[in-house]
Amino acid sequence: MSAAPRAIEPVDPFDLPEVLGTAAVTWTADDGLDGHLVRGRLLPDGGDPVGCDLLAVDQAYPSAVADDATRLRVHQAWQHGQVGLATCGGRLTILVPGRTFTAETVLESVRRFAKALGASPSRYAVLLRLGP
Repeated sequence: MSAAPRAIEPVDPFDLPEVLGTAAVTWTADDGLDGHLVRGRLLPDGGDPVGCDLLAVDQAYPSAVADDATRLRVHQAWQHGQVGLATCGGRLTILVPGRTFTAETVLESVRRFAKALGASPSRYAVLLRLGP
């Protein structure tokens, strides 16, 4: 019997700190792109860091990371050029279709996150780690 999917609570982008939509922001990975969860943080110029992870919602082994309804919402949002936002384990999480991440998927996820906040994606940068 597999474990229940993790608790994923939707987040309204307008409930996030205003500085994420007005300042230059760098999303920094704490780990390499190994697996369905990439821990990271948002570092806004002139603001406090915000923990922000990336979660690939289609990972199902050894247990599902998201329930069917969440996965459906994430896929629908992605089809419309948007991204899912949630809290997972008490941390802001960008929800992305798929099972793993590539550099391209990370860049596109952060671009869509910026747009969800009404920010210009050109004000966002991404710092990736090459290993675990």
